[in-house]
Amino acid sequence: MRLVFPNPGLDNRIPTHEDLDRMEKETGDRPKWDNKAQYMLTCVGFCIGLGNVWRFPYLCQTHGGGAFLIPYLILLVLEGMPLLLLEFAIGQRLRKGSVGVWRAINPYLTGVGIASMLVSLLIGLYYNTIVAWILWYLFNSFQDPLPWTQCPLNDNGTGFVPECQGSSTVDYYFYRVTLNSSASIADSGGIHWPIVLCLLAAWTVIAVCCIRGIGTSGKAVYVTAILPYIVLAIFLIRGLTLKGSLSGLKFLFTPDLQPCSVRDIERSYGC
Repeated sequence: MRLVFPNPGLDNRIPTHEDLDRMEKETGDRPKWDNKAQYMLTCVGFCIGLGNVWRFPYLCQTHGGGAFLIPYLILLVLEGMPLLLLEFAIGQRLRKGSVGVWRAINPYLTGVGIASMLVSLLIGLYYNTIVAWILWYLFNSFQDPLPWTQCPLNDNGTGFVPECQGSSTVDYYFYRVTLNSSASIADSGGIHWPIVLCLLAAWTVIAVCCIRGIGTSGKAVYVTAILPYIVLAIFLIRGLTLKGSLSGLKFLFTPDLQPCSVRDIERSYGC
């Protein structure tokens, strides 16, 4: 017994293999990946981001270490990977974007494709902002000593800025120099032109990649997709050499299934 939902016209919206071959010949000048490795590295580069480096370890540490890995791995195997493979398969079969794929499945699902496109746009917006910060730090790193390693002098030159001494040199440089943030949300503080120029440079790089197409970006992914794994390996080696690394590994792989309130009470009283 099979449950079938009514979807009139589905066969007409899904092209056959013969139709795909015919469209391939008609659009012979369509850009293509040089090889499968470029396509896979591009997908991997989109999936691996800052969340894997920063957010995932933080969530593991906050939610019980190994106890967090159990539901994470279950959802990864039962939900994450099947949905990812399904998305790849549908895109390769229909050879369309997210909007066209969902419209082909059912016109009422077009909004799902538009939503996924908007999510990708939002991800690109905030990632490009981070790229602008990276460019700012890159341009300012050609100094000795580095500007974020020491507090600046006050206006009189008789001592260091009290705010910097009360926090840290890194935080002060990020919030007061890089972002030039104001003390209140009611005070916008004006336009911080150095960051604007860095953001313009980041968007220029994106525009060049879009104009040149996958012929250029396909080669760039050999660096942009592989480099994060190299950085993660460096962080791993560095972390394993730090004091207390074995305690961290024990906490990560030892599930703590007690409720958070009980665990926090025990930690507070040193039980």
